[in-house]
Amino acid sequence: MTDASGAEEERTDLTSAVRRVDEGETEASAEEVPEDVREYARFSKIDGATYDRANEFLRDRTYITAREWAIARLCADFRTETGVEMTKIGENLPRLVPFMTDTYSPQAVNQARSSFEGKVRKAGATFLYGAMCDFFTAEELDDLMYEVTEVAKFLLEVEGVELSVDEELAAEDRISEVMREVRSHSAALRHDEVTCPECGHTHDVTADD
Repeated sequence: MTDASGAEEERTDLTSAVRRVDEGETEASAEEVPEDVREYARFSKIDGATYDRANEFLRDRTYITAREWAIARLCADFRTETGVEMTKIGENLPRLVPFMTDTYSPQAVNQARSSFEGKVRKAGATFLYGAMCDFFTAEELDDLMYEVTEVAKFLLEVEGVELSVDEELAAEDRISEVMREVRSHSAALRHDEVTCPECGHTHDVTADD
């Protein structure tokens, strides 16, 4: 498990991955910008951070790009009862996310959102298989969960989510508990019948022993 000083050092390194640059977008009058766009402050902690720096940080630690991260967050925040306000997101992208410098079409917004969803599904399947296949020891899995949780928490903090120490510890405890259950159930699964999610064929693992 990474000690407190190591975690703080890592957090410092992560924070340095985003920095300020000159703003280059054309300012529209207040009347032309929707109120919810003017008040949006999700990414204010990295005001002016460059796309390349944000993208480099994400590529080093995740499967998603800065573009996919930002647009997925916006799609969640600008969701209405009838759908996502993709036109509003695309037209105001540089105002909503400081490191995005170009406007996007609704189609480009939807493409980025779909790409994010696809990568989350694939990454989730990869991670869950790794946790279930007994490749990692319990201690290694704990270390892995600590590392990925730190990255996830940092991204949330960059988005403006304030997490208290108690909330962080509680979240880590819940995640550890879930992972212990995953290991327990997967151990039983590996010694039982397995149904293929694609074809529905049932495979008796014990028959191969």
